Amino acid sequence: DVISAIAMTEPGAGSDLQGIRTTAIKDGNHLVVNGSKTYITNGQNADVVIVVAKTDPAQGAKGTSLVLVDAGTEGFERGRNLDKIGQHSADTSELFFADVRVPITNCLGTEGQGFAQLMNQLPQERLSICCSAMGAAQRGFDEAVAFVKGRAAFGKTIMDFQNTRFELASMKAKLQAGWAHLDWAINRHCEGKLTTYEASAAKLWFTEMQWEVLDASLQLHGGAGYMNEYPIARLWRDARVQRIYGGTSEIMKELLSRSI
Repeated sequence: DVISAIAMTEPGAGSDLQGIRTTAIKDGNHLVVNGSKTYITNGQNADVVIVVAKTDPAQGAKGTSLVLVDAGTEGFERGRNLDKIGQHSADTSELFFADVRVPITNCLGTEGQGFAQLMNQLPQERLSICCSAMGAAQRGFDEAVAFVKGRAAFGKTIMDFQNTRFELASMKAKLQAGWAHLDWAINRHCEGKLTTYEASAAKLWFTEMQWEVLDASLQLHGGAGYMNEYPIARLWRDARVQRIYGGTSEIMKELLSRSI
């Protein structure tokens, strides 16, 4: 029963994980970890960190391994709890490793297979982002519907204006398609058939759809939508990073183009 974090991103390496510079070099029966990571979810609270590091820098991606580092290990330090635009309830931190010695058995799985291990789990990671995107989009829509039905302007409710009804109708159609597609993707994953390309396409579509629906839902709130006391403000703010982490929308398009 521990809180874990996975330390991939570095100050100089984000989407291109092959460019990471953190190393975990053998020294007898130990690995010595050196480097720094940033934008690490759970970084402040993690009991154990799965560090993506080069055990053989000369081999590039094939020299990448996953190394377990327990909190409290000498040389391991947490940096700032980073000040984010949104998702304020989740800590995101810098992590530093200075001659951190861990047993060689702390290498997770086979040495040199770290990159392959990460790639193997990407469909599930991206599917999980799809799930949160779909749920948030639906919640934003529901908030907008409740608001426009209760807010009056020019002698009638906001819902009575054709533009409002058309905006909501457009969103509802996207949400209907989204729920159906999510069921399809989850079933594919449970059957072990969801490909990297399919998951990338889903991640791209769901996060872009989430942003469109939440931005439109905020607009229907008018000035109230910009006030933090309304749930739509947090939903909108927290959504922005969805098109960045787990692979940016641009990276998703690049991956998809390779499958065409």
